[in-house]
This record gives sequence, structure tokens and C-alpha cells, in this order.
Amino acid sequence: DRNRELITEVLRQVLPSSGMVLEIASGTGQHVAHFAAAFSHLTWQPSDCDPESLGSIGAWRQDACLANLLQPLSIDVTKPWPLQKADAVICINLVHIAPWAATEAVLSRAAQILPEGGPLYLYGPYLENGVETAPSNLEFDASLRARNPDWGLRRMELLKERAEAVGLFFQDRYPMPSNN
Repeated sequence: DRNRELITEVLRQVLPSSGMVLEIASGTGQHVAHFAAAFSHLTWQPSDCDPESLGSIGAWRQDACLANLLQPLSIDVTKPWPLQKADAVICINLVHIAPWAATEAVLSRAAQILPEGGPLYLYGPYLENGVETAPSNLEFDASLRARNPDWGLRRMELLKERAEAVGLFFQDRYPMPSNN
């Protein structure tokens, strides 16, 4: 709940005026239900690879009763996606809580299904040259890596490099308030 309004304001600037938005790793479904209500002119396709999360997304969807919020898809980002096209892709809090291979897969598969200029919006904490990192983010990074050495905050420069390698280009960075 604490970051949904902040993300909504950024999405107002980056989402297309019509079409379908694929959310990768929808988790509980709380965000996608909020976004579908806020952007009723767009169709929202939630997804996750976890069966429990898919059930939760379905419950949020049922509670929201929104015609533009589709039934969740089971998507393992490292395997072929069941969609051939999306007008935008959003991915919130996956990049740092998944192996690097998952991030590379999101980038390459998003590049395949997005139209030219279609946005891929990634939300989460990142490490960036020349930008001071909050101590809480460094602690979070250490905590993630202690749980799984393949997890952790990613370097923005590496993310940009890998995105460009598959035909995606960095457009903007939207700073969030502390702990967001």
C-alpha cells in the first residue's frame, strides 16, 4: 500500500493511452488491482509463477470486479511467455529478489513482445554509480544476499547495458522518497 500511489503517478507518465499492460510477478495482486482501477482505459494482464500468488491475484481480481483486469497467467520469466504482444510491461520488486538470469529473461522477452517504443517499467532499489545509496538499501541488499547469493540490488549500469543489448533503451529514472 505504501508505494502504490507513488508508482501510479509514474505510470501516468509512461503508460500508453490504450492497449494491454502485462505485469510480471504480480505477487499478491494488490498492485495490479489498484492499477486496473486507476487506469480503466487499459487492459491489465497479471502474472506470476507461484501457484499461491496466482490464487491471491485471483482473489484480488474477484474482489475488484473490474472488466479490464484479466485472469492471471502462470509465467516463469525464464521460459517462453504465453503472450505474443503487450503494449507495456511492468515489473515491480522482482529484479532484486530473483537470480540475475530472471532479470535478463524479463529484458529479452519484454523486448520481443513490446512494440517499438513500448515501455518496460522496472520498480525497485538499484545501485548506481555517483548516486548515494541509503543505508537501509545496503542493509536490505545484505539481507537478500544472505538468503540467496543470487539475489540482491542490481547495478543500474549493468541493467542498462543488458537492456540495450536486446534493443531496449533507458528513458528515465524516477526517484522515490526514502524507503520507496
